[in-house]
Amino acid sequence: MSMHIVKLNRKKSTLALMVGLVCAGATLGQAHAAEQSSITSALKEGTAGVNLRLRYEDVDQDSNDASALTLRTMLNYTTDSYKGFSAKIEVEDTRIVLGQGDYTVGPSGYNPGQYSVIADPEHTELDQGYVQYQNAGVTAKFGRQIITMDNHRFVGHVGWRQDWQTFDGVSVKYAANKDLTLNYAYLSQRNRIFGQDADLDSKDHLFNVGYSTSLGKLVGYSYLLEVDNDIDNSLDTYGFSFNGGTKIADTSVLYGVEYATQSSETATTDFDADYLMLEAGVKLSAVTLKLGYESLGSDDGAYGFSTPLATLHKFNGWADTFLSTPAEGLVDVSVSASGKLAGGGWSVIYHDFSADEDSSTVDDLGSEIDFSYVRKFEGGYATGIKYAAYSGDSGRQDTDKLWVWASAAF
Repeated sequence: MSMHIVKLNRKKSTLALMVGLVCAGATLGQAHAAEQSSITSALKEGTAGVNLRLRYEDVDQDSNDASALTLRTMLNYTTDSYKGFSAKIEVEDTRIVLGQGDYTVGPSGYNPGQYSVIADPEHTELDQGYVQYQNAGVTAKFGRQIITMDNHRFVGHVGWRQDWQTFDGVSVKYAANKDLTLNYAYLSQRNRIFGQDADLDSKDHLFNVGYSTSLGKLVGYSYLLEVDNDIDNSLDTYGFSFNGGTKIADTSVLYGVEYATQSSETATTDFDADYLMLEAGVKLSAVTLKLGYESLGSDDGAYGFSTPLATLHKFNGWADTFLSTPAEGLVDVSVSASGKLAGGGWSVIYHDFSADEDSSTVDDLGSEIDFSYVRKFEGGYATGIKYAAYSGDSGRQDTDKLWVWASAAF
């Protein structure tokens, strides 16, 4: 009798175990199916976008001319978020339209030395491709991505050109609270504006901390750059900025200051230079006026302060005469006015350039006047016109540039 009971209990135990395993398997299967369903939903519920920009650019210089009509197409897709994770892929293509390609892009090997430079080579490449994680104030990205810091003076995407500048690497942003933000990025490759053939391997570390106050935003940064080419080189920059504004009666007063120090070292050279920016302005009912002073210093006329990751077109004149800082350095005193007109925005800027440290051949570096008007329309459409006229000195040639464009994003 007892033996029979034992056998019966064993059968019940075996049956219970089998039922438990079946239930557990069913539960795991349901969980796996639910997870697959959530991932599938994140993919299905993502967003796709198209960005088109058709632009005509004309360059008139003392030595040569150039003209280009190009169409830049961007296609992108971003997944929805799943447990804080998402992904983005973006492809970029630039084509010459109607055979209007009489220009030079030296780094890409297009018409070297034949025309003036217009830095918009024909190309097709992966513009962005990254995985992102967001949670509790942290945003981390791994892969090819756009990275910008502050006003793009040191790190930017060069979005003015048809081929945007992006970076391969990892970036982390931590919003500790509404006022304090910490940023770090490691860059293993700089994907520059001249197409894939001119990209650079790198070992760059970018640190940027911002703190907002009632008077403005204080930023401290360290940008430690190194081209990964088996040759000793480093470009280390440490600095801070403070930009803000306040109300005096009915007038908005704007102000800004920035200072940085830089060291450039190779196996055979060791240079140091400083950077200084001062800006003041007023915002009236119909127009904003600004006065600016920017100095990219020199080391005894042998080296000029450098910002190789910047959106350089935004600074020191749209004619792009000073994409590389002269060894004598550069001082740019500017006056600007901007406002609204006929549903669009206009701006006029005057620059006066000089050397930071004069030499026997370099002192006055000329002047420039810039003008732009941009009109945006409903549905993601925009048109614009832009003109730059540089009057050269100290051996630099006069340069006039004109741009007319139309864009659509949807």
